[in-house]
Amino acid sequence: MKLSFSTRGWQFLDWDQLLESARDSGMNGIELYDLYKRTDLTERGCPFDRYRAAATARQLRENGMAVPCLDSSIDLSVPGTDLSVLDRHFDIAGAIRTPYVSVIALEEREDLVRERLQKLLPRAEKADVTLLIKTTGLYADTGRLRALLDDFASDRLAALWDIHHPCHDCGEDADTTIKNLGAYVRHVHIRDSDESGAYNIIGEGSLPVDEMIRALGSIDYDGYISLVWKPEWIEDMDDPDILFPHFVNYMSRFENTRGKKKRLYPNHDGTGEYVWKKDELLDLTFSQVLDRMVEEFPDQYAFKYTTLDYTRTYEEFREDVDRFARALVYLGVKPGSKVAVWATNIPAWYISFWATVKLGAVLVTVNTAYKSHEAEYLLRQSDTHTLVMIESCLDSNYRAIINELCPELKGHDKDKPLHCRKLPFLRNVITVDFRQEGSLTFEEAMARGDLVPQETVNAMAARVKPDDVCNMQYTSGTTGFPKGVMLTHYNVVNNGKCIGDRMGLSTADRMMIQVPMFHCFGMVHDLLHDARGHPLPHAVFLGQELPCLHPAGEDHLLQRRAHHVHRHVQPPGLPEDGLFPHAHRHHGRGRLPAGAHAPRRPAGRDEHARHRLRLRADRVRPRQHHVRLDRSHRRAHRHRGLCLPACGVQDHRPRDRARARRQRDG
Repeated sequence: MKLSFSTRGWQFLDWDQLLESARDSGMNGIELYDLYKRTDLTERGCPFDRYRAAATARQLRENGMAVPCLDSSIDLSVPGTDLSVLDRHFDIAGAIRTPYVSVIALEEREDLVRERLQKLLPRAEKADVTLLIKTTGLYADTGRLRALLDDFASDRLAALWDIHHPCHDCGEDADTTIKNLGAYVRHVHIRDSDESGAYNIIGEGSLPVDEMIRALGSIDYDGYISLVWKPEWIEDMDDPDILFPHFVNYMSRFENTRGKKKRLYPNHDGTGEYVWKKDELLDLTFSQVLDRMVEEFPDQYAFKYTTLDYTRTYEEFREDVDRFARALVYLGVKPGSKVAVWATNIPAWYISFWATVKLGAVLVTVNTAYKSHEAEYLLRQSDTHTLVMIESCLDSNYRAIINELCPELKGHDKDKPLHCRKLPFLRNVITVDFRQEGSLTFEEAMARGDLVPQETVNAMAARVKPDDVCNMQYTSGTTGFPKGVMLTHYNVVNNGKCIGDRMGLSTADRMMIQVPMFHCFGMVHDLLHDARGHPLPHAVFLGQELPCLHPAGEDHLLQRRAHHVHRHVQPPGLPEDGLFPHAHRHHGRGRLPAGAHAPRRPAGRDEHARHRLRLRADRVRPRQHHVRLDRSHRRAHRHRGLCLPACGVQDHRPRDRARARRQRDG
């Protein structure tokens, strides 16, 4: 239930006072009455001046409020009424994204009302506003109003249910009103009164408020209920700090908390929403985060691979996670067990992560470039219990490596625990998109999940705490042996949330991340859409050709297939042409580099075309990237704040090359 109050009767309060009263009393909105008469609100420089209206709407959103309706005393049944005033209302409503503008018809001239509606509805359509007719005067009889609305059958014409008048003027009960108007009701006015028609404070009159609320519930009404009160109605009842909190408190008794959705927070321009309030840390586990996303957006895409047969909504994705979690339980994974994933950014990576952390186990990320000795060190040092792996990536053959480390796989019964001399804690190997002796395929493992009840997984998830370790990231080992860094649910969830808060990511945004999931940067940001709920709404996983810098025997940019998250943001320093030909790059609004400063402004397409990065492969040491820059590109780099891609690129200037040559030649 969303509550607001009408500014009718409160002309002596300025905008700041109105906003403060609504905020302090817990209201969700402020309904503006006869705005065209309030010069203190509409003159140049005032809150609803055409040049400041958008800023005012943003101010309301930041306070968790809105203007649900522009109410007016414009009477369509009176000859000579200046309808141009409504055009001003339409303009303001469009600027502040208010969906409704209301009018009245008090006199018995329905032909005139219909004639004027014929002229007004095209204007409302153009302004993307719905015109509401109040249930007062001529249309206090809601059956008559229903006939009018049916005749027009327009999406831009609906009803404002002023509860007082049909009840007291026509003797209608709430059920009759709702039977007549039903879904035509878009906004509600409420005020209490006694049998004589004298107005009372809400709850102290004879108005059957509880029946009205139940009637609204029968049509699943989710709009605003707005208090209408004029201070002169009761002597000494002119203090909004008393009346508004009383109204909120009284209406709270009608809240149906059963199945009630939690609050969502609008973003800065109202185009999207945040699931959690900005700049506040979450005391949640990953399992709780995913459950909340399913609660809010069950039918919204969470994953969509364009080159792989995997498209899932949030609810479908959670079902996959739960099924694989049951499979891990069947395979002996317990809270604290280590599950390693040695794979590129494929669907199994994400399913494995969420399933592992849901059980209270720890996911160990494995660098896709590891060779045999590196993989042995990590799997042994981390006490890995279960390994999920693909067959190979680039020049690393994972199948050959794991069979070298675990020759015991040959002839092993894949339904029994593995015992390997070099990796004493390894009990299971799960392969993705290939088969090998002694290992379950990912599909076979998922099928084993049907042997474990879901209640077992739910009970294990309920025991997981935000401060439990969920992820082990290994350092690069540049200063010694790689070390496993323990990251908790609280750490990773809030890391992603704080970055999303800083970037203003909401359900209206998408993000493209081409870095691998085994990297902390990739893992946190690829999972950011779940941690932020943005939705978020959906991450699109592509399998396109991605230009990347990599040592080679020829002087060119290699193409390699990379699975990545695409949310319409161009990575800094990379050429636009040919990177994502089907992406709408004009929607991009932010850049977040890893290990490099963001450019002060993006380089133009022509500039990138002139200054492509060229890979210089001769005299390049293994796994080290060198880029040769021509003079004009260096100038652009120096003066325009451009940066190189964050992939360990070195700028070898002529002076540096000469120094390197002297050192080499002795």
